[in-house]
Amino acid sequence: MEFYRSHVLVCGGSPCVAAGCRAVRDEIERCVKEQGLDREVRVIETGCLGPCDLGPIVVVYPEGTVYSRVTTGAAREIVSEHLVKGRPVKKLQYVGELPAVSAADDKRTDYFQIQKRIVLDNVGIIDPESIEEYIARDGYLAAGTALTKLSPAGVIETIKRSGLRGRGGAAFPTGLKLGFTAKAEADQKYIICNADEGEPGTFKDRLILEGDPHKVIEGMIIMGYAVGATRGYIYIRGEYYVSIERIERAINQARWLGLLGTNLFGSGFDFDIEVKKGAGAYVCGEETALIESIEGKRGEPRQKPPYPGTSGLWGKPTVVNNVETIANIPPIVLHGADWYRGFGTSTSPGTKVFTLTGNVNNKGLIEVPMGITLREVIYGVGGGIPGGRSFKLAQTGGTAGGCVAEAHLDIPMDYESMQSVGSALGSGALLIIDDSHCIVDVACSLLRFFAHESCGQCTPCREGAARLLQIFNKLREFRASQADLDLAMELARVMQGSSLCALGQSVIVPLGTIMEHFQGEIQAHLHGCCPTGKCSPSGAESASAS
Repeated sequence: MEFYRSHVLVCGGSPCVAAGCRAVRDEIERCVKEQGLDREVRVIETGCLGPCDLGPIVVVYPEGTVYSRVTTGAAREIVSEHLVKGRPVKKLQYVGELPAVSAADDKRTDYFQIQKRIVLDNVGIIDPESIEEYIARDGYLAAGTALTKLSPAGVIETIKRSGLRGRGGAAFPTGLKLGFTAKAEADQKYIICNADEGEPGTFKDRLILEGDPHKVIEGMIIMGYAVGATRGYIYIRGEYYVSIERIERAINQARWLGLLGTNLFGSGFDFDIEVKKGAGAYVCGEETALIESIEGKRGEPRQKPPYPGTSGLWGKPTVVNNVETIANIPPIVLHGADWYRGFGTSTSPGTKVFTLTGNVNNKGLIEVPMGITLREVIYGVGGGIPGGRSFKLAQTGGTAGGCVAEAHLDIPMDYESMQSVGSALGSGALLIIDDSHCIVDVACSLLRFFAHESCGQCTPCREGAARLLQIFNKLREFRASQADLDLAMELARVMQGSSLCALGQSVIVPLGTIMEHFQGEIQAHLHGCCPTGKCSPSGAESASAS
């Protein structure tokens, strides 16, 4: 075993990769070697630390000193001053509320005081390409416990008692879903991890896979044991290059150590995983379209029933859950259902991972207890609205989620409370919009997405989304009437009841909440006025043409 006096963690989440973190990492490694410190200082590319706007981020331990927006020049100075002379470079330090973990006591700075990390517990702390570091933090202990000390029914009962609900969109109880497939009689069953993540503004699953891939593998092993599945698939967006690289490396490491394959933990249980790359179709985030894609067909939704739990991949019983849901399984099995229920609310236990984007100071990846208010997220973790502007709306759950107004800032962010105001937690995308934006322009942007992503299989969605966009473009050009808006809402309700999948069915959610919570601004456009000054007949025409 090797010991180092200093560990340098370079954030390797996708936003930091885009900002040039690998050039920074390479420069630190070069300078460390040049100074003859390569046996004393270890340089690690880790997962996403959270505040994506501040990348590339570098953290030096054991001091826990955080450097943000590090350039290659700054990297050289960090080595020459901090690592050689022991003097942190104060002019390069970020002293605000940022994650920093001390190797000695695992305490975190104020940025994380509101947060509670369960899913993201290892992200930004360990080397995601090292199975040894995952094991050192109790990795695969939950799988070993489940396979050697619990029955499959016992695992399912633990998940049921924890109250874990799907962290994708439908929020279906995970324990119930596992129970359905466990009872199904079949010679083969499957576990599918849905890592397609096509919802705009959503990148939490990507960063979980990049920062802690072994936790997802471990969760799939436990789920496979619980339902009697011996095969798993991770369906991942083809554009997620870093995620694919790391999960494939993790699968190979797990096989090498006998944690995937045959007779796991001497239990007689066999389980293995294969990665399937998607081609970027939004509709493949829907579980049956995803299954069709894995089978080599065009990614289009199936008629339901039957549901995947009894007739899924190649007609066999299949459990489909997203990355965040699966990553909750190991800590629940390891610490117990009661422990998990100690976070969140009685009806929505645990935590929720969000990607915080838009008009907010601290954008990035966060994990907070269920039941936290939107105000706490925006003004606590998020650091408020830039430029002293006022909050206007938040869209929760991605483009298919509802738009909530200032009056809803103090409503708890749990499944029931969000549903009461017409919204949902959904995919975890949390888009914050300030008062400089026009609600009609926002609506047009959302409807343009729905029209573009419709797979065209069913008429209500294919024709309806395009027609809705036409109506709201008319509104942006001050040419719409109240009859047009009434038609739009009637059309959205028809789409909700007759579309084949959630894409067409969910248009009513953002559109309905916009019409309900921002009626004054909508009416102003009917009378030829845009309160924000964003819309005009000529400007709207050119915008819609583009």
